Amino acid sequence: MNQSTNTNMYDHLSSVLNASQLASTLGISRAGAYNLLGSKGFPTLRVGGRKLVSKQHLADWIEKQVAVGGERHV
Repeated sequence: MNQSTNTNMYDHLSSVLNASQLASTLGISRAGAYNLLGSKGFPTLRVGGRKLVSKQHLADWIEKQVAVGGERHV
């Protein structure tokens, strides 16, 4: 998928997602989102005690997971 299509798919999301927003976006539990945010290789942004992910890094990570067949993170 090219960068333009990749970005357009996620236009409705906030620029930066917290664990609750990530959980809702991926259809996983909040605990699962925190597990993902704490996993190696996931593009987590840490601000103080918060764990966040940017929309663009999430989109890139999803595309990478699809391309390589994905790993189980949650």
